[in-house]
Amino acid sequence: MNQPEGSDYGMGVRMALPYERAVERVTAALKDEGFGVLTTIDVQATMKQKLDVDFRPYVILGACNPPLAHRALTAELEVGLLLPCNVIVYEDDSGAGSVVAIIDPAVMFGVGVSPALGPVADEAAVRLRRVLAALATP
Repeated sequence: MNQPEGSDYGMGVRMALPYERAVERVTAALKDEGFGVLTTIDVQATMKQKLDVDFRPYVILGACNPPLAHRALTAELEVGLLLPCNVIVYEDDSGAGSVVAIIDPAVMFGVGVSPALGPVADEAAVRLRRVLAALATP
């Protein structure tokens, strides 16, 4: 497990899986940690449709763990601006593997929000690190 290249706000892994299979594994690993995928943005399709630009296979998944979201929103209603946790999956430069990166909740919640959110961010980070650990094993 490591940070994606050039990122101070995420954590990620490289997978020796094709893109489509990586998206399936990420979704399953998130589910195992209590996260559901609320939104899916197909960046490749959007770039083609809106800009007529070719882009590598790339998806942004909006992941949510309902009990953690409830705790966060109970502590501070405005934290909804930072939800859900974004997870990206994209095809690596070789075209044979994939990169998975997840926002670090400690960084996301460290933007001046209520101190009461610290334990929620910590628990989310632990769960998301377990997701990445599961993905790092073949």
